[in-house]
Amino acid sequence: MTVPPPAADAPHVLEGSEWGSELYRLATAQFERTADVLALDAESRTRLLEPRRSLTVNFPVRMDDGSVRSFTGYRVQHTLTMGPTKGGMRYAPEVSLGECAALAMWMTWKCALLGLPYGGAKGGVRCEPREMSVGEIERLTRRYAAELIPIIGPDRDIPAPDMATGAREMAWFMDTYSQQVGHSVPEIVTGKPPALGGTDVRQPATGLGVVYVAEGVLERLGWPVREQSFVVQGFGNVGRVAARELYDIGARVVGISDADGGLHAPDGLDLPALEAWADERGTVVGFPGGTPVSRTAVLEVPCDVLIPAATEQQLTAENADRLQCRLVVEAANGPTTPEAEAMLAAREILVVPDVLANAGGVCVSYFEWVQDIQRYSWDVIEQQERLKRQLRAALAEVWAVAERLDVPWRTAALSVAVSRVAEAARLRGIYP
Repeated sequence: MTVPPPAADAPHVLEGSEWGSELYRLATAQFERTADVLALDAESRTRLLEPRRSLTVNFPVRMDDGSVRSFTGYRVQHTLTMGPTKGGMRYAPEVSLGECAALAMWMTWKCALLGLPYGGAKGGVRCEPREMSVGEIERLTRRYAAELIPIIGPDRDIPAPDMATGAREMAWFMDTYSQQVGHSVPEIVTGKPPALGGTDVRQPATGLGVVYVAEGVLERLGWPVREQSFVVQGFGNVGRVAARELYDIGARVVGISDADGGLHAPDGLDLPALEAWADERGTVVGFPGGTPVSRTAVLEVPCDVLIPAATEQQLTAENADRLQCRLVVEAANGPTTPEAEAMLAAREILVVPDVLANAGGVCVSYFEWVQDIQRYSWDVIEQQERLKRQLRAALAEVWAVAERLDVPWRTAALSVAVSRVAEAARLRGIYP
């Protein structure tokens, strides 16, 4: 039987089109640019461009009013070459397969850059956690964990907290997995409460890492940290920790925002007072120590260092020409679009990429996983020192490659990471 050719107007399905999303476009554009710089061969590009494995699950959850709602969850594993996969799980209305694919790819590069024995993964459930009770979130978490059991494990894929998840959800996730296998498995997740094998350093690790990297960059640029002004977009786990750490070392935090709005104080915000206000009212909005601005307008506040620590794609072609900073340190994942980055480069505004700047979380997650496997723990000071050493070592590599190849820091960081993963894949070959 002869199969007729497709009609001229028939849609052409591109490879990997199931990952289609703006965030995935951003991630793949960064990869392709890096691959060009490295003159990466076609086989390596094919093997590294797309995720190796994904799981989409739809599952029911009984709500507090007795009704049953169906939720959709995802888990994407980008590469299985480097060891078990590692990455967070998030709860948000925008969670999608394409978003998880992009974030899993970035996790691969982040782990490779820091020399961690992981491939990247990411997952989450599409929901609005702010409209759910604690009981509903627990039932959702436990059911999501049960759905992922076929592809996760302490030597297969180790989840961690991300947007709208934390130690509480990790405890439920660990317990669900442990109940299924019949014994306690603390190493199945990281970011757990310390009483269950977690570490006190994990929660602030990403924010601390942002500051450690920023300090290292500023030292190399010859800009004294205490003489710089900072704006932090986001007042969650990352932004709040980074802002307070900067305040404690004597820097001026002149702008801050959360999901509801922001503040500008040219002489610097009183962070302890602001934290007390936010703890009492649930937002920074209304704090009397600063002038109100919107959560997006805070990005345009005059400062030396801008730290986007909220969500993806905050610096775009629409606002890049209005930024009034000298340096951007990406505390969030993918906060800068390629178009915005080109505009910032033309204005000689430097960008410290997310794969380096916010790698503190996965680094301390690695410490937690190792400690759980060994059933032996390090103290807080030792973990913080290990974190700083590992991030500073990665920064030194990125700086050296940027100078040698004469490329931006993002391309340099990805060059280090992509080279390592490509070499590992080459050495392992293709099965069978």
